[in-house]
Amino acid sequence: MACDLGAPMVGSRQAGRAPVLVAGAGPVGLVAAAALAEAGIPVTVVEAERDLPDGLRASTFHPPTLDMLDRFGVSEILVDQGLICPQWQFRDRRDGPVATFDLGLLRDETAHPYRLQCEQWRLTRLLRDRLAANPDVRFVYDARAAGVTQDADGVILRIEREDGSAESLRGSWLIGADGARSAVRKAMQIGFQGQTIPELYLTCSTTFQYQEVMPVLTNIAYISDPDEWFVLLRTTSVWRLLLPTDPAEPEDVMLSDARIQARMQAVLPKAGDYEIRHRTAYRVNERVAERYVTGRVLLAGDAAHVNNPLGGMGMNGGIHDAFNLAEKLTRVWQGADPAVLGRYERQRRKVALDVVQQQALRNRATLNQRDPAVRRASLDDLRATADDAARHKDYLMRTSMIASLRALDEVA
Repeated sequence: MACDLGAPMVGSRQAGRAPVLVAGAGPVGLVAAAALAEAGIPVTVVEAERDLPDGLRASTFHPPTLDMLDRFGVSEILVDQGLICPQWQFRDRRDGPVATFDLGLLRDETAHPYRLQCEQWRLTRLLRDRLAANPDVRFVYDARAAGVTQDADGVILRIEREDGSAESLRGSWLIGADGARSAVRKAMQIGFQGQTIPELYLTCSTTFQYQEVMPVLTNIAYISDPDEWFVLLRTTSVWRLLLPTDPAEPEDVMLSDARIQARMQAVLPKAGDYEIRHRTAYRVNERVAERYVTGRVLLAGDAAHVNNPLGGMGMNGGIHDAFNLAEKLTRVWQGADPAVLGRYERQRRKVALDVVQQQALRNRATLNQRDPAVRRASLDDLRATADDAARHKDYLMRTSMIASLRALDEVA
C-alpha cells in the first residue's frame, strides 16, 4: 500500500544519492530524464514495453516546445525529419476555409514560428540515444510499475515483468510519467477528476494527398460541421484523419475495411479505395490529478492531466511539465528546500486546468456546434480574429502555449 506523506518533506534535502526513478519512457519521461542527467543527477528509466513504443501517437510540436528542446540539440533533427507547418486553419465542411492562422506572426517571440508535424517516437529515440552515452542513466524495460512506497529518505518502486517476476527499485524521488492510466498515480491514491468525452475518436492514416484536391488546405486543418466534424493532419508520409465515432458501434465494425472506406469516402469521395496505413479508436478524457506532488512522488504529463487532442496540447503540455519539474528537482537535489516542488504543482496544474483543458474544450465546441446561430457566431468570431492583426497574434500566443508559459511567474 502506498504511503501518502502529503506535501514535500522539508527535513530530507540531502537524503542519499539513490537515482531519480522515472516511470515511463515516453516524451515526458525522457525529457525529464535528459534534463536531470544533464545536471549530473543519476536516473533510472522504467518502461513497461520491451522497447520504446513506436505507435502513431502525438505528432504536433508547438513553437515553445521546440525552443525548449533546442537545449538538447534535437529540435533541428526533428525539423529535418518532420514537416514544418507555418499555417493552420479552421474550415467549414461545406464552404471551405473560415480562418487561417499564420504562425509567422510569432517570429519575434520564438525561434520556431511554426508547428512541426513529426511523430513523437522520433523524439524519444533521439533522447534515448543521448542518454545511452551517460553512465549514470539506466534503462529498465519490460517493467510495469506495480506499487509505490516511500519514507523520509526515498521511494521504492515495485515492478513486475511479463513472466510474472517482480523486483523493487530504490530511488531518491519518483517521477510518474506513465500515462493516463498511471499505476504510480493509482498507487498514491490520487484522484483524477473530470469527464469522459461522449464519442470515441477514430484515427486513420492514409497516403492519399488531400492537399491536391481540397482548395487552399493547410497541413493542419480543423473542419467544423454540425453533423460530423473531422480533423486533417499531414505528416511527411501520410495524412491523419480524425473522426468522432459513436461508442455504441461495435469495434469490429468500426475498424473494418468496409466501414473505414465508407467514412473516408463520405469525407471526400474519390474513385477506388483509400490506402490505409493505420487505424485506431480510443476514448478521450478531460481530467486533472488532484495533486502532482505527494512526498517524493511526482506526476507529469498524461499521468497528471489528459485532454482531447484538438489543438495538440497534450504532449506539449507534458513536455513543459517535464522541464519545469526537472528544473525544480535539480535545485532540491543541490540543496534547496523540497517545498519548491509545491510551486511546480501550482504552476503546471493551473495551466492544465485553465489553459490546456479549456482550449481543447473550446476547439471541440467550435467543431461540433449544432445550433445554427451559435455555430455561425463562433465561426464569424474566428474570421474576425484572423482578420485583425493584434487579435490574430494574441490568439496564436495562447494556442501555441507561449502565453501560458510566460504567465507561470505570476503563480506563487
